[in-house]
Amino acid sequence: MRSSILLATSTEVDIEVHGLFSYELFGHTFWITTTHVCVLIVMLILLGFAIAANRAMKHASQVPTGFQNVVELIVEMLDKMVHGVMGKKGERFANYIGTVFLFILLSNISGLFGLRPPTADYGVTLPLALMSFCIIHFCQFKHNSLKEIWVDMCSPLPPWLPLWLPINLIGEIAVPISLSLRLFANILSGTIIMALIYALLSKFAYFWPGALHAYFDIFSGCIQTYVFCMLTMTYITNAIGDKEE
Repeated sequence: MRSSILLATSTEVDIEVHGLFSYELFGHTFWITTTHVCVLIVMLILLGFAIAANRAMKHASQVPTGFQNVVELIVEMLDKMVHGVMGKKGERFANYIGTVFLFILLSNISGLFGLRPPTADYGVTLPLALMSFCIIHFCQFKHNSLKEIWVDMCSPLPPWLPLWLPINLIGEIAVPISLSLRLFANILSGTIIMALIYALLSKFAYFWPGALHAYFDIFSGCIQTYVFCMLTMTYITNAIGDKEE
């Protein structure tokens, strides 16, 4: 398989995930793809930022300046978003939501730097949705009795008439599918459109598509990041119910 991390850089439209090299393990062939490399780059950037932020806060001044100001601004923004949706319930989930937010955001806008966005691969968005799905149902079983869960799954009918149970079960199963597909499809569509622009216009495309990058990479990337985290927080809040305030 031909290796490439960048999008289309010539007249050829390149939107595929390419294998870089393979290895054998337990009789099976596994590929390291461009998605793995891009995810690793994103993770290294986030790790580097976290280490730098940790050192900056250890030597924080009373009046924040420079990098300390940036770190505090990001933390305050994420805390405000989480507490605005979840209230006091969000204190235990702020770290998870913040980490997911930064990872998805950086992945979404990585196309600006010539990478194929990792979130344009369903193998990345599905695990993110499954993690949220597990947390949602962990909170549901932790803060609700089996009787309460049964009544909720049978609603709007009485619990002794579970005609709506199959429909509600399908709705629960659809949560990780909808979360992952929404993020994946929106980022992939932007990736395809930008690849077509560069491929069809060749070298001329390098002089003017800044507005398209601003929309498909920055605006759309930020919106999809916010939607994913907002839905995750909403589902978790609904799963906990009124058990915590």
